[in-house]
Amino acid sequence: MGFPGVWMTESESMVYRVVPKCACSTIGQIMFYSDHGRFFDGDIHDSKNGLHKWSQDHSHDPIEQAVRAGRGVSFTCVRNPYARILSSFFDKIAGIQRNGRRYRGNLVPQLIQRYGIDVGSPENDFDFDQIASFRRFLLFARDTIRFRKPMEPDIHWSAMSGHISTFIVNGGHYDQIFYTETFNEGMAAVLDAAETPVKVDLAEVPRFNESEGHGPKRAHKVSEYFDDLSRHLIWEIYRDDFKLFRYDFENPDNKLPIGEIDLDEVHAKLGR
Repeated sequence: MGFPGVWMTESESMVYRVVPKCACSTIGQIMFYSDHGRFFDGDIHDSKNGLHKWSQDHSHDPIEQAVRAGRGVSFTCVRNPYARILSSFFDKIAGIQRNGRRYRGNLVPQLIQRYGIDVGSPENDFDFDQIASFRRFLLFARDTIRFRKPMEPDIHWSAMSGHISTFIVNGGHYDQIFYTETFNEGMAAVLDAAETPVKVDLAEVPRFNESEGHGPKRAHKVSEYFDDLSRHLIWEIYRDDFKLFRYDFENPDNKLPIGEIDLDEVHAKLGR
């Protein structure tokens, strides 16, 4: 199966398992900069050279050899599940994508028809009931993950533990896993451990949020989107994410973890 979702610097200083909606654009740009002394001009997801990606055939052998030999610092980044699923909704469902169209073509019309979701439009300044529509989207997300209907689960709302496990199951080992919420500290620890051709000053790195500005802004605090049923669904979908990465299920407004990640436990539970 190889190492899907893995990016690696050409210098093999860093090996990163991408987890969507967890600062992956910024991390990719930092990796690119650490080799080339410049940022990629555009969305790093669109780069075809300068950064090894498992999605590129020519990158398979370098990634596989580096991972098997334990070269570079292998890491990933996680995010509070409440905030992550909200971000997925506002970006992929309510927002307009970089190409000027809705995400995945007919997905949003299908959700409007099947789940009664309303996401507004740029013409009406995305005026819609965010809470009601998000809760209906959550039902859809649960259906895709639990029952794989009406479609396979999308990478942007499937569980982080699922993404992270593929690297372990296929023979990789994480040196570090850090939090989006304390990004600078986590990324600094990775860079400190890596031998990069170019030194990176994190204080000078912009945030590359490629989804920002293409859709509605969140109008309420996190907890207001999650009633009892919503929280039941969130636990059903993301139980392992809360437990392994020590996020606070009881308080949706607390975005910070309530403990430290145990890397041995992550490898033991996700490597089965």
